[in-house]
Amino acid sequence: MLYLLNGKHNRGDITIQPMEYKNGDTMTDKHLPEAPSGEFIMFTSQDGKIRIECRFENDTLWLSQAMIGELYGKAKSTISEHIKNIFEDGELDENSVVRFYRTTASDEKNYQVQYFNLSLVLAVGYRVRSTRGTQFRQWATQTLQEYLIKGFVMDDERLKNPPVGPSVVPDYFGEMLERIRDIRASERRVYLRVREIFALAADYQPSLKETTLFFQTIQNKLHFACTGKTAAELIHQRADASLPHMGLTSFKGDEVRKGDVTVAKNYLNKSEVDELNRVVNMWLDFAEDQARRRQQIFLRDWQEKLDQFLQFNDRDVLKGAGTISKKIADDKAQAEYEHFAEQQRSLKEAEGERDITELLQWQASPKAKDVP
Repeated sequence: MLYLLNGKHNRGDITIQPMEYKNGDTMTDKHLPEAPSGEFIMFTSQDGKIRIECRFENDTLWLSQAMIGELYGKAKSTISEHIKNIFEDGELDENSVVRFYRTTASDEKNYQVQYFNLSLVLAVGYRVRSTRGTQFRQWATQTLQEYLIKGFVMDDERLKNPPVGPSVVPDYFGEMLERIRDIRASERRVYLRVREIFALAADYQPSLKETTLFFQTIQNKLHFACTGKTAAELIHQRADASLPHMGLTSFKGDEVRKGDVTVAKNYLNKSEVDELNRVVNMWLDFAEDQARRRQQIFLRDWQEKLDQFLQFNDRDVLKGAGTISKKIADDKAQAEYEHFAEQQRSLKEAEGERDITELLQWQASPKAKDVP
């Protein structure tokens, strides 16, 4: 079972070409852009699961009411009622999801046609009562369930079969890899992975302090290989209460917290983060491969292996522990944070006082007295 909208390839039961209808539409001028091509496909795969594929030229898909009706197997008037309710309920902002395009109808005349983006198409799918609407909700439920359980959802078939040659369809594979590298290179993930890799070492014991110390050594060597500074040196040099966000380029939430200022990676710029993520991911793959191919490997061997890996990749290798200890760096960052937090509190208090003053001035004005 397959439903394909605005597509060029007939892969099943229904193929609807991008033409429009005159009922309710108006003639338009020649300067209005034509509707972008794209496709929304809903079908049952060989394993019996409902699948949806969506391909489009730019950032989103645009379909008319008639096309949405064909997709979900309902009349245009029914789709119009659902769209009206979606806007009245405040589920979507009409200005953000509606656009007009020039469309040539079967009478070869141009018409101004209202189109709706992917957000609206999906919102209708949750409301419409039809076989196809039910199939859409089944797909949405299984997709959301996988996301809630695993923390991610991937369309394996789409990622394995990208467009070949020039294509207007965006491919987000590179973005996915960048995000995975960033997640994998996070300090907690690296620490857990190092523990798993070290568990294959002949003399590994989870309680050994050497494991934590060597993790810090790994951090320092990898940071040094990418920035020329150890993690502690980065924190000590870049933590500055006088700078916006205290010099941090990344932090949790909307405000810098005390726990953010002692993480070296939070001070790196984007190019440094990208470089560090690539090196960390390469080293994790290298270390796992080394561990699984050796029957006898000891913790003391890993530092030599790390140095060999960095040398092979033409990276500078840190000798020693650097010029700044972690304690000195953390103490300095926390002291800067206290100054920074005090500055932020003062700014918020001043802003609050200004708001109160403006409110009092407004209440005393003639305009305020006219308000019932």
